[in-house]
Amino acid sequence: MDTTAMSHPTFHISHDEPPSQVLIAGFSSFGLAGLTAVDFIVDHLGLEETGHLTVEGVPTVTPFRDGHPLHHTRLYSRSDLDVTLLVGELFVPAEFAGQFSRDITDWMTDHDVEELAVLTGVPIAHGPEEHRVFYVATDDYRDARLQHVDIPPMGRGFFGGTNAALVERGIDSPLGVGVYVTPVHALVPDVEAAIRLVDAVDEVYGLGVDSQPLESFADDVGQYYGQLADRIEERQADLPEDRMYM
Repeated sequence: MDTTAMSHPTFHISHDEPPSQVLIAGFSSFGLAGLTAVDFIVDHLGLEETGHLTVEGVPTVTPFRDGHPLHHTRLYSRSDLDVTLLVGELFVPAEFAGQFSRDITDWMTDHDVEELAVLTGVPIAHGPEEHRVFYVATDDYRDARLQHVDIPPMGRGFFGGTNAALVERGIDSPLGVGVYVTPVHALVPDVEAAIRLVDAVDEVYGLGVDSQPLESFADDVGQYYGQLADRIEERQADLPEDRMYM
């Protein structure tokens, strides 16, 4: 594989409206649970696209729906909502996760975004009692958001890729970073995992989202997600994975 063109990638965010102080993100990763969850929240709340991310030096995709092309990584918000949603359909290889996280968090700092919540699924062995959401969070995020909710901390382990880079940036900066983690199965999308993530973020942020219609939403976009997952698998065959280890 020729990596010459990908040696120095750059990521740039453009927006028509200033972001909120809270950014909730879901990226393309195993099971697509986090991506499904944020995509559903955007659809359920009727949010409007207010910005997007462009990239140079990384193989990209141009998604489309109903014949309408979309940016692969989009920002959504609404004037009466105190959060901005990031829907990230671009697969970012683990080797570029550091640059990706730096560009995102630098943009957040420049625009007074104080808090980042990432929704994600991880392919770890688990029993039925572990079909729930856990958190990994910096101290300031935990103190601000997790003191009065029924979401337990994740046990020992470590992140790789984008999640690792984002959390590491949060440890040594005023930016509060929380990652909401749930086990996922090898199906796309893992609807039950996505429902758990939607319920968790709704409990924390009070978005007023009913997760029950998510199953039919996922059915509607199932083929689309399947094609996206196939592309991710093709890329992961040649590049390091972005995942979590326990």
